[in-house]
Amino acid sequence: MVDAKNYINEVYAKVSKRDPDQPEYLQAVKEFFGTIEPVFAAQPELIEKNILERLVEPERIIQFRVPWADDQGAVNVNRGYRVQYNSAIGPYKGGLRFHPSVTQSIVKFLGFEQIFKNSLTGLPIGGGKGGSDFDPKGKSDDEVMRFCQSFMTELQRHIGPDIDVPAGDIGVGAREIGFLFGQYKKLNGFQAGILTGKPIFLGGSLARTEATGYGLVYFTKEMLDDIGKSFKNQKVVVSGSGNVAIYAIEKVQEFGGTVIACSDSDGYIYDAEGIDLDIVKKVKEVGRSRISEYLNDRPNAVYETGSIWDLEKKYTIALPCATQNEINGPTARKMISQGVWAVAEGANMPCNLEAIKEFQKAGIVYGPAKAANAGGVAVSALEMSQNSQRLNWTFEEVDEELKKIMKNIYKEIRDTAKSYDLNGDFVAGANIAGFTKVAKAMMSQGVI
Repeated sequence: MVDAKNYINEVYAKVSKRDPDQPEYLQAVKEFFGTIEPVFAAQPELIEKNILERLVEPERIIQFRVPWADDQGAVNVNRGYRVQYNSAIGPYKGGLRFHPSVTQSIVKFLGFEQIFKNSLTGLPIGGGKGGSDFDPKGKSDDEVMRFCQSFMTELQRHIGPDIDVPAGDIGVGAREIGFLFGQYKKLNGFQAGILTGKPIFLGGSLARTEATGYGLVYFTKEMLDDIGKSFKNQKVVVSGSGNVAIYAIEKVQEFGGTVIACSDSDGYIYDAEGIDLDIVKKVKEVGRSRISEYLNDRPNAVYETGSIWDLEKKYTIALPCATQNEINGPTARKMISQGVWAVAEGANMPCNLEAIKEFQKAGIVYGPAKAANAGGVAVSALEMSQNSQRLNWTFEEVDEELKKIMKNIYKEIRDTAKSYDLNGDFVAGANIAGFTKVAKAMMSQGVI
């Protein structure tokens, strides 16, 4: 029989040969493969049933054309995607991303990560992801509406409340979800459970907007509690200024931390007195403007173009909440030299493999995305439950469930790492804990 290490290497070689032009996807697979050898060594039956090769290949990839007319009447064409990755433990669940960077590689990496993130929540949801290379930035509401209607006209053939339930992601907020939901309703009738992240009056859940950011901080708090520390009086840097970043900042401030910087794709602001969240919300949520406009209300703050991780200030906790691969090895070393001792990922795969190794080598307390940012999909699953019950829970009820889920995720990955003599390695703990549930479900269902 092939031993665990050789088996994993053989599967990765096949994946690399099959999809050599998908770097983000291969990066996610490589990071995962690098931690799971102990499971296969302990359970050789997983090798016999070739679980890894079956897992790494999506059950279904859908690519489609999305034609739409702009306000000048010109016809544009974008690509739409939905990767239905793994349904072993429940219907596919994962967001839609509208951004020019979206490719099949991006949605595959996101969908692959989503399998284990969803598994860690303890809720019955499988992994999926989708989106388009459409850029909502700078488009009118009518243009966004026409695009969303065209996108959903095709997507609706492939989704359903017990089949695949999309949500929002980068570029897909309440406006886009509303337009998508309206088109689905027009074609299929009212089904509240078809999308999550909906407005409350369409069956959405209270606390869904806040969930990923709040959940990130609840998870980080558990990590800090375990080492006898807290957010109180700590200086924190949060990349991004979308939903995840905004509500992470809100919760950090509630726990006594001072967020000194946040960013968007153009640059970042540094406010020595602490970020004024009301101004950030006014700029980003109300005005849909660039973060540089923060200075209109806080002239003593500083705005710089480029990466927030170029900030030449001391801080102790970093919460990357912007996008994939925003932190590389040199960046990680710089962060460590500036006093960072805790990092938790609010975005999906914001740290590359070299950065992760630097953090682990330096003994940084590090929370990987598939655990730390699972709060959004957890509350999405709670929204599905509310839709099935035809009930609305209070904000406090949802928030309390979110706290419990994030606490349980932290304990599970910590204890899993410890059980494999990998104490403190939360990357391995998250990968192994998430994978074990999915593998068990796949084994029980036969070769399908």
